[in-house]
Formats: sequence, C-alpha cells, structure tokens
Amino acid sequence: MSTKQEITNFYERQSETLGEKARKLYNRNRAFVAGELLSFLAVVGCIALYATGGERLAWLVAAVAMLAVYLVVRWLDVRNSNEIEETEALKDVYDKELLYHKGDFSAFADGSDYADPQHDFALDLDIFGVGSLFNRINRTITSGGSDVLAALLKGERWGGSGEELLRRREAIAELSGREQLRTEFLSHGHKTRIDTAEIVRALKTVKEARISQFAASKVALTLALLAIAAFAVLVVAALLRPELRSLAGLWAIVQFFVVFMLCQKSLRTINKIVSKIHKQLKSYISLIRLLASSGLEATDNRNLIADVDGASQAFDELRSILDALDRRGNFLYLLFSDMLCLGDFFLVRRFLRWQSRYMIGIEHWVETVSRFDARVSMATFRYNEPYATDAEVADVEAVVYTARGLYHPFLGEKAVKNDFDIVDKNYYIITGANMAGKSTFLRSVGINYVLARCGLPVFAESLKVSVFSLFSSMRTTDDLTHGISYFNAELLRLDQLLHHVKQSPRTLIILDEILKGTNSLDKLNGSRLFLETVAKLPVAGVVATHDLELSKMAEQMPDRFHNFCFEIRLSDDITYTYKISSGVAKNQNATFLLKRLIGE
Repeated sequence: MSTKQEITNFYERQSETLGEKARKLYNRNRAFVAGELLSFLAVVGCIALYATGGERLAWLVAAVAMLAVYLVVRWLDVRNSNEIEETEALKDVYDKELLYHKGDFSAFADGSDYADPQHDFALDLDIFGVGSLFNRINRTITSGGSDVLAALLKGERWGGSGEELLRRREAIAELSGREQLRTEFLSHGHKTRIDTAEIVRALKTVKEARISQFAASKVALTLALLAIAAFAVLVVAALLRPELRSLAGLWAIVQFFVVFMLCQKSLRTINKIVSKIHKQLKSYISLIRLLASSGLEATDNRNLIADVDGASQAFDELRSILDALDRRGNFLYLLFSDMLCLGDFFLVRRFLRWQSRYMIGIEHWVETVSRFDARVSMATFRYNEPYATDAEVADVEAVVYTARGLYHPFLGEKAVKNDFDIVDKNYYIITGANMAGKSTFLRSVGINYVLARCGLPVFAESLKVSVFSLFSSMRTTDDLTHGISYFNAELLRLDQLLHHVKQSPRTLIILDEILKGTNSLDKLNGSRLFLETVAKLPVAGVVATHDLELSKMAEQMPDRFHNFCFEIRLSDDITYTYKISSGVAKNQNATFLLKRLIGE
C-alpha cells in the first residue's frame, strides 16, 4: 500500500514531467510559427517571381511546393497546440492534488450551495462548506456530477441494503486503481466546468421544437422516392429526345423550389437547435467515449458502461446532420442537392428519425456521466487516503456500530484514536470538560458512518456497521428574522428528530447538549424527559452533555443507558487525553481556566 508521502511524490513527478513536456511543446510551437511565416513568404515570393517572368514554370512549381510546406507546418502547429492544451490540462489535475495534500482545498468547490440547516445531519457533521467533507472529496467537472456527489453525502442515494453499499464500494475501489483514466477524465474540466443544467435546458428545447412530422411519414418517403425516380426517368428520356430537355429543366427547378420552400422553416429550426445542443454536448461526447472504452469490470461500473451503449453512434449521427446543415451554406451544393435528390427533405427526415430514436436516451446518458463524474471524485479521495480502511457491513436489521481506532478524517493520521461500540436500542451519555473532545468524537462517529454508507473508506483501524439512518442535533441556531429563538429552534429540531425516528425505526441519533437554551434545572428535567421518551423507540443514541446529573439515567435504566467520558488531568496545567473511557467525568476546566484568566 502506498503512503501519503509516496502519493505526493508521484504527483510531483507527474507535474514536473508534464511541465517539461509543455515547455518543449511551446518551443516547438515557436518553431512552427516561424516555419509558417517563412513558408508563406516563400509562396508570396515565388508567385511574385513567376509574375515578373524568368523561369516561370520553375517558380510556379516552387510556389506550389512552398504552399504544401506551409499547409504541412500549419497542420503540425495545430496538432502541437492541441497537445499543449492536453498536457497543461493533465498538469493542472496533478497540481490541484498536490494542493490537496498540503491541506489547501481552495481549488475545489466547497458545496456551500447544498448546505441545508434542516438536513438530518449535514450541518452538524461539516458535510458542506469551506474545508468540509464535500470540499475534500469533490473533483467533479460537471454540475450534474456535483449534484450526485452532494446527494450521496446527504444520504439521498444510499439505497436500503448493504448489497448496494458493497457494489458501490467495489466500483469506487476499482476506479481508484485506474489513476490514468481518472486523470484523463478530470482533465476535461481544466478550462471550464460543464453546466449540466444548461445541457438539460438545451435538450428541452429540442423536445419542444415544433417541426412538421410529415417528412418522417411513409407517405412522404413514398412521394419523395417517386419524385426522384420520375426525374431520373425524365433525364434519361431527355438524353434520347432533345425536345424533353426543357421539361426536365422545368421539373428540376420546380422540384428545387417545392422542396426548399417546404423544408426551409423546419431546417432553420433544426439548424438552430442542433448547433446549440452539439456545442453543449461536445464535452460530454469525449467523456462518454472515455467511459465506454474504459474496460472497467466492477458490476456498478459495467452498468454505467452499458448505460451509454449507443451514445457514440447517436453523437456521430448528430455530427453528420450538423455537417450537412453546414454544407447547405454553399448555394451550388444546396441547388443540386435539392434538384437531384431532395436533399433538404431527407435532411429533415434524418433529424426527425434521430430525434425519435436518440432524444430519450441523451438525458439518461447525461445522468450517467454525472454519476461517473461523482464516482471519479470518490475514487480519487480513496486513492489520496491510503491509511483509511473499508468498513465491514453487518447484514442485520439493527443498529450496529463497532469501531476500533476511530478518528476524525479532518485530523489526519496523528489524531487520537478511540474504540467505541454502539449496541441497538442503547444510549451512551458522554460527559467531559470543555475542549476535552466530546463534540469531535460525536462528529467522528457520524462522519465515518457517512463515508461507509457512500462506499468510501473510513478513518479507523476497523469499523463494522449495519445499514441504518442517521440524525444529529449539534449546531442548532436561532432565526430572528423569522422570530425563532434559540430555545424554540431546539424544540423544533427535537420535534424533527422524533418525527424522523418514528418513520425510520433503525436510526442512530447523535445529540450534543440537549436544550442549551434554558436554565440548568429546566434543561436537566427536559433532557431527562426527552431521553426517557426516545428510549421507548427502537433507536440508538450517543449524547454529549456537561450536565453530570444526566448520567444518573444509567443507574435508573442500566440496560439502556451507559456512561462514558473524556477525562482531563488537572495540575499546574490541563492535560487533554482525548481518550474515551467508561464512567462519568470528574474534572471540569471552566473554573480552572477562569482563575488563570483573572490571575488568581
């Protein structure tokens, strides 16, 4: 297994190699520009000498030769420029990953737009925002891929079975090992992010386009073929009988105007929407072809490949239609095309057939690219975190959470690790001083479960989980603009929690300081009442509190409530161990710190 330093070294080598390659290509580019200029001047010079007399044939031959040289050098220059762009795009991918390993996530979108204070757990577990889990995982190059990734991290695409989780994890693991494929995919987002919503709007325009369907009918096809056949017969007859030539010419002219007038409106509409959709789909074409040729074998990856079957053919046909529309700009082509073979009619017919055959699939192909885009991000995260490990999935209808060496992913490998077991229908009251590690531990429990359900590796020596839902209440805030006080906001959150667990009996709830917005006695009584109520439901919970009296619930209901703590050591200074242990915290630090603050 690679270490993080080895991965960083790999990224540095790749960036340096690509940077050196880009420098060489730029030098070559300057040589090509000089070659183009010199060969063009040589063409002009040869033509001038040809025009002034002398060995005129020789100068003409030389001019043609220099023109050929110019065209070749120009072609090489264009190819070299494309290679520069591809090289810089690849280098950009590696440079961003180097920033990631330095703890700088600013190159990646942080997902703030997805933040929802009312979500079951996203706000409490730092799923979105600067430095968030989304910010660290996200590499998406399409807005649709970003949406899929956000939905996964919010639990909206988890599915309801361990089998789905394992298939997703297998697909991510396989893709994690395909570094070159991932980098090539991500390089397509070098200059700009692909706006999936704009693609969907363009597709909606195509769907709603009002184009006469007559050209797609069998009656129209029969009439068109008869007209072509009749004209062909008339032309042959005109060759044998000259007096029929004027009739053949008249037929051709009438046929041109009839076809042109009947198809002009439809073709104007088709040209507008095809040009727009092809421009929007250009990047998707490259991504789909990359996916289709990837050779991935994991079940969920093969399903994605199967989902884009036929896409390349559809886009090739769309490109062909666009080329035909471009050729119509040449009047001679348009004239002879419509006179001889009703070109405009068959172009409208081709588009209508393409529309009916492929339009229904394009939206699905766009969604498939979005799913793959999100998977590339998750696979890159897995690759970047070699110390993380896969969670074991327990196939039981109960809350199972057994952790050894658990730590928060944001703290890195040097974080203090803890062992902790959560048993179904049991509650764990965690006490401890301020800054002792309670909240961080609660977030470690939650965020690692989110990672496990997404099919991502977890930050623990081992973690065994079952499939259940998650709900937390740790960062309740007031909303004065809507007249909601802090205490009222807490009550609303707890009401939301009760509604959730009644709908999803297999739930783990994570609470940090219930009812902070009221006085100590009221808080204690209210917290006890709430826990007694929720303990009757088939859910499990982890509750952090400063209120040591709440720990007495373990004496009243020892089969359901259990006490754990983060203890500190007080002497001349405070020692924080950040290790969880059974029991109730004995030492608090607020008075100690305040005495030091005021100089006592």
